[in-house]
Parts: sequence; structure tokens; C-alpha cells
Amino acid sequence: MKIFAVVLAFLAVFIPSAWLKATARIAPQAQGPPQMPAQMSVETKACLKCHQKDQPAIYQQWGNSKHYRANVGCYECHRAEKGDPDAVEHGDYLISVIVSPTDCGRCHPNEVTQFTASHHSKAARILGSLDNVLAEVVEGNNAMITPAFPKGVSAAAVNGCWQCHGGEVKSNDDGHLDPATWPNSGIGRINPDGSEGSCGACHARHEFSAAQARHPDTCGKCHLGPDHPQKEIYEESKHGIAFFANVASMNMASPKWIVGEDYSQAPTCATCHMSATRTQPVTHDVGMRISWNNRPAISIRPEVSDAKMGLPGKDISWETRRKNMQNVCLACHGQPWVDNFYQQYDGLVELYDSKFAKPGAELYALAKPLLRPVEFANKLDFTWFELWHHEGRRARHAAAMMGPDYTHWHGTYEVARNFYSEYVPQLQDLAEKYMNSPDAAKAGAAKKLDARLNEVLNSEDHKWFLGKMDPEKAAARAKAALEFKQRYQK
Repeated sequence: MKIFAVVLAFLAVFIPSAWLKATARIAPQAQGPPQMPAQMSVETKACLKCHQKDQPAIYQQWGNSKHYRANVGCYECHRAEKGDPDAVEHGDYLISVIVSPTDCGRCHPNEVTQFTASHHSKAARILGSLDNVLAEVVEGNNAMITPAFPKGVSAAAVNGCWQCHGGEVKSNDDGHLDPATWPNSGIGRINPDGSEGSCGACHARHEFSAAQARHPDTCGKCHLGPDHPQKEIYEESKHGIAFFANVASMNMASPKWIVGEDYSQAPTCATCHMSATRTQPVTHDVGMRISWNNRPAISIRPEVSDAKMGLPGKDISWETRRKNMQNVCLACHGQPWVDNFYQQYDGLVELYDSKFAKPGAELYALAKPLLRPVEFANKLDFTWFELWHHEGRRARHAAAMMGPDYTHWHGTYEVARNFYSEYVPQLQDLAEKYMNSPDAAKAGAAKKLDARLNEVLNSEDHKWFLGKMDPEKAAARAKAALEFKQRYQK
């Protein structure tokens, strides 16, 4: 832990004691916001002599910031102490390149406390998951050699996973940051001082603009692509259409930025997940308004995932979080509209879970004894992974954000297509291959898989696949098809 000590006694003339006390590098929740210094510090002025000339863009960004107006400059944020793992000599001063949440918490304790309790700050914990197995082993190798990784590291992980989720930033012996781990603005970055997260992931340095953090494009750095295309979903939704049509009227630089007061044209990602309403304060814990966690193969409630990660949100029920989100919705919509939306959303989550995710996961577990034991060494591994990790997530996320094309064509359609045309045939082939195996264990596993697969396919959700649709239901569908043709005949 870095201790931001009092320097040069004469600075006390210009910097109030409350500010000096507040700059101690301690837990952010231990104190309130400091008083701002009366003028720019001597150290920051020394920094600016070079940076104004050598990095004019950074200087100008800082000049546009509230930090500049509050006399908070380079040294106030970047100062380091001897013994800090990332401390380097820079001119006449000892500095740290990385400004961590601990540093930001000196002035923004509430925001950092909330952020630290969120899934965002823990995003680097994914680095032990299946996603990183893909990047490190399946896609990558250990050909990238750096001082911190003498045995090598995968460039696919360095340039991919770590840049959104954040990796562990390592300091080399001279205090300089290892090139495999820096630059990195991943939102769950593990910093040299031990803190988790990167405020700069959303509040890009050195202007740290609230307006930029409120813009959907900021979230789009990470929340897009085949497995979590929230940015694309937002753009196709009525919310996104309204935003981009009216962006000039969104008043995004407003200090308080309350929906319904400072703007009413459209919500952004920040509006729904973080920003203030007339009765609800800003939160930097983006999970406090989410009532489903749709990241896993089978949806779970957010307090369940918070408990698994040891987060304080474990004590906040999904019902409370849903009320928090509904409070946002009610700035523009009536209660019946909001209630009906949530019935639609819950219906889609329950459809995906019950029809595909739960039986799919059970069948995959039964198939495991018949597969090569190495992850992603079997075609079935990829098929099941993409069913839930890509298509299943897209369907659920899109329903949550009212993106119909992603819900259907990029979601449930692709789930169903790959379930019936890829997953089921692969399971059938696997069972048939080992049904009469001389290995009793494999033969037994194949019979269990085959029996459960037949049960699933003969269930109400799937028996159409076997041509066993109920006659009454088949007749009703035939009647509806006839009525459709008659309605649109020329």
C-alpha cells in the first residue's frame, strides 16, 4: 500500500491540510472527498514543462477536465513512494505510471467503493475460465517472451482477453511495466498495488469525461461480438435508434444528468445501469439493477453469482435489483408497460433455460466419459460451448434489451438450428459408437446417454423433431397456415 506522505513543508501554504490528509493512499471508504488545493502544485508545474511540449494532446485533454479546474494535476495522481512495486524515477520525482482505483479513491471514495464491489472490477477473474483456455492453448502458444514471462505467454490472450477483462500488470525489477501486461485498460485489471479495476476503462484519461463514459460507444469497447453483443443489440433497439437520432439533445455533459429532467430523448447503457433517476442515486456497481445473470450456460440470479465471487451484492435480492431498474424505466414508461416487458423477458429466459440449456448441459455431462478428456479436443466441446456461450447469451441479452433481430435470428434460431442439426446428431453418433464397446464403462456411459437423449427428444418441447407432434396441435398449425395463405392471397 502506497503512503502519500506530506512533502516539502512550504507546500502547506498552498495546499490545505484536508487535501494533504486526503491524499494518503488508504482504503477509499475511510474518508470523504478532500478540499481542493488552492493552486497548482510545484511538482505538477514541473511535469507540465515537458508534457505540454512532448504530449500536447494529453496536456489539452487534462486542460479540458475538471481536474484542471480543481488544481489536480500530474503529480497528485501519479506520485509514488519508494518501495512501491511500480515506482520509477522520472526527472526529479518518483512516479507510478498506473493510476489505480486506490489512487482515484482518495477523492472519489464512494465511486471506488461501489466499483470495487461490482463484477466489472472482478473481470480479470475470467482468466481461469474456458475463454482463456481458448486464447492461451487452442488459439495461442507461448511464443511471446518478456521479462515477466520468460517461459512465454500467448499473444492472443495479451491482445484479446486481457484488454477487455484486464490482466495482472507486472512490474519488472526496474519498476517499469512489463510489455505483455501494459498498456492495458481492461476493466478488471489487477494493478501493481493489488487493487482491482481500471477507472480509465470508462473515464478515458486524461479528460476523464463523464459525457464520454455515458456514451454507448464507451461500453462497446468490450460489450460487443458473438458472445455478448450488447452494443449491437442497443443500436437495433428503439432505445438506441432514439439515442443516435437525438444525440445532440442528450445533454450528456450535465453534472447531475437525471433521466426525465436533464434529458428525455433516450436512455443509454449508463442511464439504465448506473446513472441517477429522480429518486435513485448514481451507482458504479453495474449489477445493482440486473435481475438475471445470463453469462452462464443456465441463467442464475445475480445474488447467486455475487455470493460465488464473495461480493457484498450477495445480500441484495434480484427483486430489489429489478425494482431499481424499473425505477429507471418508469421515467419514460407506465407500470403496465414495464410489467409486461418483464413478463416477456422472463419468458424468453425460461424458454431458453428449460428447452435447451438444462437438457443440453445434462447431455453434455453424460457425454463426457465418451470424449477425449482434453478441453476443446472434441467437436462436441465447440458445439455445446457456442450453443450457450454465443447463441444462448445473445438470445437472453437481446431480450433484456429489446433487440428482436438478435433475440430471434442471432439468438433462438441459431440455438435451435445448432441444437437439432449439430448437437443432437453428434450425441447420437457418440452413443452409437460406444454402445457395444468392449470397455464396459464406456458401453454403460453410451447407454445412459442414449436413454436420456431419447427421453429429451420425446419430451413435449422436442418430440416434433421425431415427427410426434400431437395431432390436435398439428391440426391447429395446419389451420393457421391455411388462414395465413388466404389472408395474403392476391
